[in-house]
Amino acid sequence: MSSVPAFLSAEDVRAHLRSSSVLIPLLEAALANFSSGPDGGVVQPVRAVVPVAKHRGFLGVMPAYSAAEDALTTKLVTFYEDRSTTSTAPSHQATVLLFEPSNGSLLAVMDGNVITAKRTAAVSAIATKFLKPPSSEVLCILGAGVQAYSHYEVFAEQFSFNEVRIWNRTRENAEKFANTVQGEIKVCSSVQEAVTGADVIITVTMATEPILFGEWVKPGAHVNAIGASRPDWRELDDELMSQAVLYVDSREAALKESGDVLLSGAEIFAELGEVVKGVKPAECEKTTVFKSLGMAVEDMVAAKLVYESWSSGK
Repeated sequence: MSSVPAFLSAEDVRAHLRSSSVLIPLLEAALANFSSGPDGGVVQPVRAVVPVAKHRGFLGVMPAYSAAEDALTTKLVTFYEDRSTTSTAPSHQATVLLFEPSNGSLLAVMDGNVITAKRTAAVSAIATKFLKPPSSEVLCILGAGVQAYSHYEVFAEQFSFNEVRIWNRTRENAEKFANTVQGEIKVCSSVQEAVTGADVIITVTMATEPILFGEWVKPGAHVNAIGASRPDWRELDDELMSQAVLYVDSREAALKESGDVLLSGAEIFAELGEVVKGVKPAECEKTTVFKSLGMAVEDMVAAKLVYESWSSGK
């Protein structure tokens, strides 16, 4: 008789995924394995996306197996372009299924929203560790949603910036962010004001047209581009994409899903996992962009960490 799978709520996941310092080394190893090809033992097809055209939404299916971690997961994620003021549902919602790889039994169904937020921010921190300018004093966040909060939390743990700025299309949300998080945050009135002179820029918006322009970006700055996860969506303009050294999480996914890459015609220099492995250089003296689309192997690592912590009763 098969046992009933565990159900882990957002609160459960949060309780067992507290420290980015534990998650980051596991993600670095997973990224390196993914970018090692067949030798890395990672099987991860590009995300399958089902349009829900009537409601301007999408359902994404993200399976992965890693021999190194001996872990098997699938994430189901919905994301919707247009959130009306009457809707209380977030733009992105996710559930992660964790299986026993030796026999296919379902071990756990867990909230994927916290996992998505934390693993995405942790991967951005990995990219930033390698690619940021040697002296980085100013951090800028464009967007004030869930990913803005998770990125700020992880970046506050991992780095020390002298100044943090935020911009959001709706200023009151930027002000709410500044009043909610710990530390002093400067709320900016425009993207140009926010990014001028910034050493590290994080774009976590729902933009479908470019909002960040190369002429505003300080030479040698590092950009983590998190939004615009569809082939016809943009956050960054052609000038920035052409002048920057471009890193991605997955070449295959970027060439299928990223409007910033596809529409600009920018050439991908390396996967982040190749930098972690040391087979491609981190061009931190130059302007760099890390285009993050999010990968199933990242969800897998976080889900396994959560489940093992929960199972041990810690």
